[in-house]
Amino acid sequence: MAISRRQFGATMLGSAFAGLAARAYANIPAASRNEVPGYGDLIADPNRLLDLPEGFSYRVISRLGNVMENGMVVPNAADGMGSIDMGNGKVALIRNHELTPSQLRGGPYRSRPGEGFKAYDYMTEKPKAPLPGGTTTLIYDMQSGKVEREFLSLAGTIRNCAGGITPWGSWLTCEESVDKAGDGVGKDHGYIFEVPATMGGMADPVPLRAMGRFNHEAACIDPRTGIAYLTEDRNDSLFYRFIPNEKGKLAKGGKLQALALKDISDTGNKDAVQIRLNEKHRASWITLDDPESPKDDLRIRGAKLGCTKFVRGEGIFWDDKDKEIYFTATSGGAKGYGQIFRYTPSKHEGGRGKQGMLELFLESQDPALYNLGDNIAVMPNGHLMVSEDQYTPIVDNHLRCVTPAGETYRFARSAIQTEFAGACFSPDGSTLFVNLYAPTTTFAITGPWDRVVSG
Repeated sequence: MAISRRQFGATMLGSAFAGLAARAYANIPAASRNEVPGYGDLIADPNRLLDLPEGFSYRVISRLGNVMENGMVVPNAADGMGSIDMGNGKVALIRNHELTPSQLRGGPYRSRPGEGFKAYDYMTEKPKAPLPGGTTTLIYDMQSGKVEREFLSLAGTIRNCAGGITPWGSWLTCEESVDKAGDGVGKDHGYIFEVPATMGGMADPVPLRAMGRFNHEAACIDPRTGIAYLTEDRNDSLFYRFIPNEKGKLAKGGKLQALALKDISDTGNKDAVQIRLNEKHRASWITLDDPESPKDDLRIRGAKLGCTKFVRGEGIFWDDKDKEIYFTATSGGAKGYGQIFRYTPSKHEGGRGKQGMLELFLESQDPALYNLGDNIAVMPNGHLMVSEDQYTPIVDNHLRCVTPAGETYRFARSAIQTEFAGACFSPDGSTLFVNLYAPTTTFAITGPWDRVVSG
């Protein structure tokens, strides 16, 4: 029986870090390999956590169960994460926790919070506690390499999977859930919430309803237009954009649309190849009515209107240098090993005139080179860094890098059976922050990043 990463994470809760080495898979020969040398061979970690190339080192800066300053504990299931410059050498890391109502024991609460606690929703059956999903925030000092503060910053949500940072210094955290009020919870779910980095405490849990209710995965924003681009983790997902009524004010509403490509109904290439590598396709965008979608049928209605389908849209990232967007389709491709797409907005984006161009940037034919990419980020050298998310009985997940030519190389390997998530760089590019999903472990990684240059 295959064990999913979420099932595995649940089994780890009782023991946390006890027995971690016993669950390690460091002695399994890695089938993974490089197309280009990259940073070189990986060196086995004597602590059996994280294998890195020569010259790189990590520091564990947060772990499952650590007591935070507001009396809560670091929850399990650490997923998407964003790095936001706070000035004076400080960085805010806002970290998602992908927990369901059934995983209350893996949440942040040691006891039920009192009256006035800022939670979006509560369980309607005993124990009537706030839902365990949400975000935690770490304030990290770049000079000392230490976490100065760590606290719960959003509570009462479900399966906060990925998200994205905004140009104005907040984190958009996305619920990968469409649970409805009455199903053991008090409110509908499937929304995006905004968590400001400057709050210093818990954010007001206000769902951004106009951005759609669906199985959200991740988000990014084009700082020039304020348009948000959104992915959806479903086998028949759409690629969305949200045009706000007022730039930088997502809570004031806007228009939700989905991408449509001429003569391409499905990018998965499973039954027939409809989209080929490096071919550019002009985008059209179709406005979707009733974005709150009480029947969870946005993608179905969109496909009937001519929107193009993707196979499990997941990580998305704005490349500020080249003004492009990269996003993953985790199970896309003829062989199902994953795809990466590139969307280049036009100067008319969101208005009248020609819209942007979409192209298939990578489609894996070999799981040893790239397998089920999830979260994605642009590295300081211009390459992509993708977190693999395999969910087989024994996994061999890597942080996989992709050059501008679409060639891959390994940067890191998890020595325990879990996925990487939330990889993001400090604003100065010197430090990579990344999570191991379960048990929650957050790393700061430093080393000779300039050893591999773009090309």
